[in-house]
Amino acid sequence: MPLKFLTPQNAIEFYAPDQTGEANIILAQTGISAGFPSPADDFRDNRISLDKVLVKNKEATFYAKVSGQSMVGAGLDDGDLLVVDRSLEPSHNKIAVCFIDGEFTVKRLKVEKGSVFLMPANPAYEPIAVTVENNFQIWGIVTHVIKKL
Repeated sequence: MPLKFLTPQNAIEFYAPDQTGEANIILAQTGISAGFPSPADDFRDNRISLDKVLVKNKEATFYAKVSGQSMVGAGLDDGDLLVVDRSLEPSHNKIAVCFIDGEFTVKRLKVEKGSVFLMPANPAYEPIAVTVENNFQIWGIVTHVIKKL
């Protein structure tokens, strides 16, 4: 069950990694041919858990869905699922899920000369300068994006 935060401009859904069970999915150990298909039986014994591959720290990791178009230039499209780790140190050029003045946003961090800017990856959006007047918190660093084709 997602935890949903509604703001005037968007809705962000947060999810926690499933710690109750283990979803093992067949993993193709060799490259997938774009030519002739190979039988799926070749991969029957090779399994993978996406939580084990994508999540390094279960207690500090959450998932969030992207809402909007401000980060399309960074490959984050509306509806994509982000893997976000709260244990990672925020730093210049990292993509972060942030809470600023009552709203959640995902942006690239720009840190220079003691100033922090939240940088969109779409020229239709303006950077956000973070000041002492802002209610600002970095919730976590994006480590992976899961895309829906």
